[in-house]
Amino acid sequence: MPIETNRRKFLGLTATSLAAAGGLATMLGRPAHATGPVPIGVIIPGSISDRGWMESGYNGMRAAEAELGDKIKITSIENVAMADMEQALTALAAANPLVVGAGGQCEAAGYIVAKHFPNVKFSIIGGGGQPPIPNYVVTDGRQAQIAYVAGVAAAMLSKTGVISFVGGIELPPIVNASIEFGKGAKSVNPDIKYFPTLTGDFDDVAKAKEATLAAISQGADIHYHILNLGLRGLEQAAREKGTHIIGSYTDRCGADPVYAAFSVTGTGYMVKDQIKQFLANSWKPGFLPYGLEAGPDASNFVICQVAPEITAKIDQVKRDIVSGKIVTLPS
Repeated sequence: MPIETNRRKFLGLTATSLAAAGGLATMLGRPAHATGPVPIGVIIPGSISDRGWMESGYNGMRAAEAELGDKIKITSIENVAMADMEQALTALAAANPLVVGAGGQCEAAGYIVAKHFPNVKFSIIGGGGQPPIPNYVVTDGRQAQIAYVAGVAAAMLSKTGVISFVGGIELPPIVNASIEFGKGAKSVNPDIKYFPTLTGDFDDVAKAKEATLAAISQGADIHYHILNLGLRGLEQAAREKGTHIIGSYTDRCGADPVYAAFSVTGTGYMVKDQIKQFLANSWKPGFLPYGLEAGPDASNFVICQVAPEITAKIDQVKRDIVSGKIVTLPS
């Protein structure tokens, strides 16, 4: 089992406990650890039960532990507020040679902390845009890419010719995904009506429900999202009004009839892969995409019910994206 702590427990860390974890190594930018299992720090910024990005990241962490056994010892912190992110990353960097931030929420603070710990490697799952430094990698699940595929499916699944998207914070990957979802849909039906909304919060259930109900009132019957706990609100609206959702991150077909399909963005796969690359001494800094070209564990699209025409179209679109025939916005 990994050592897990929540935000409240983390905030109780004292200067003494941090010194015990890192000692003089903190000041020198070097993690202190004995021989044996390699210590690895992981931050899951949000709820591990969100049925989305955070849960996928957590599952990837657990899968890494299961696969690698006694080779690693993971310490994880969950539900870290943006205001506490730099402190949390610093605490983990003091005691671990690899720190994984499982969300773009870790990017800005991670970049700052990485400069103070040049001998610690930082893997940020999701993000981009920072100038490269030698001990810092940002992975990209290419959410805009798979959102285009989701748009194609949405246009083919919709009976009303009206679709919607609900996202959280106005970050470049989220904005670009919302644009590509609409572009994918219009490639199938140029006359389709599309209602995108960014609520400003990945976890606000009420705002997500309100945005979805507003789109449904305009005729939307298929909804796509990039949300965390806010997904609960989208689900509530769809169930109440008899519409359907294209889910994100993990294939959960069969678990809930409100879902018509799922796009897969392998947050957990990226977490596990970064840990494995570190252990294999193949970890590299910079910007690392994990799109459709990286295989179905990294990025994929699944229709929940047998639909040969839609499946054939989706498979062709995926091939066209990988080949470069279809070019999407960066994530």
